[in-house]
Amino acid sequence: MRIATWNINSVRLRIDIVGKLLDEQQPDVLCLQETKVVDDAFPRGEFKARGYEHIHIHGMKSYNGVAILSRIPFTSRDIRHSCGKEDCRHVLATLENGVEIHNLYIPAGGDIPDPALNDKFAHKLQFLEEMQAWFQEKRSPDQPMILVGDLNIAPLEHDVWSHKQLLDVVSHTPIEVEKLTALQNSLNWVDAVRHFVPADQKLYSWWSYRAADWNLSNKGRRLDHIWVTPPLAPSLKGQNILREARGWEPKPSDHVPVIVDLDI
Repeated sequence: MRIATWNINSVRLRIDIVGKLLDEQQPDVLCLQETKVVDDAFPRGEFKARGYEHIHIHGMKSYNGVAILSRIPFTSRDIRHSCGKEDCRHVLATLENGVEIHNLYIPAGGDIPDPALNDKFAHKLQFLEEMQAWFQEKRSPDQPMILVGDLNIAPLEHDVWSHKQLLDVVSHTPIEVEKLTALQNSLNWVDAVRHFVPADQKLYSWWSYRAADWNLSNKGRRLDHIWVTPPLAPSLKGQNILREARGWEPKPSDHVPVIVDLDI
């Protein structure tokens, strides 16, 4: 089974490059974040035409939004809300092979890494805490599950272009890494990409639009992740972060797809 996750930054605006991904990589399941479209206007037809008949979406106008698009039938689907908000950040579905998929879009957190001064950062930390508590209460590490999405945190030293310079920059601050690590430890989630790529190797999935030449400057961060619970770890067969997709025309996302293969 091949699963891909991608913050597409508007699925309708970038439907052409989504199609390119599907045609070239042929994932069995594609999870999107920041779809930025209400459910009634989601471009279902483009996915169904490529064999993705099973669609679970939760979106809103102009912001956020998550989607699971699958060739494999669902046996159940659900939507979760956190922090007293219905802001379209978490959908889940169980596939007929028994694997439960969670697609998350964790809040970005704004620019100031202080919850007392920045409500967006406070929201991010609360979201992480609630997710950790929910998984510990509602799920077991013995269940076969995959968690994917734009988690908006680069937790490891070499998940960013400069650990030292980004320690006080939202997405790599110690408090965010602490909260994300606690979420990961809640069910002993395995970082599927780092399962194959040693922690001392640089690895990014996002490059800012602000860079004059993103490829030359290469100031990236690994914000997009795929985790699996321990029962699925032996099934991991490979990973790919499609760096070249950052330059796909006509309108690239600032994130690139992350892909993991499992023998299921």
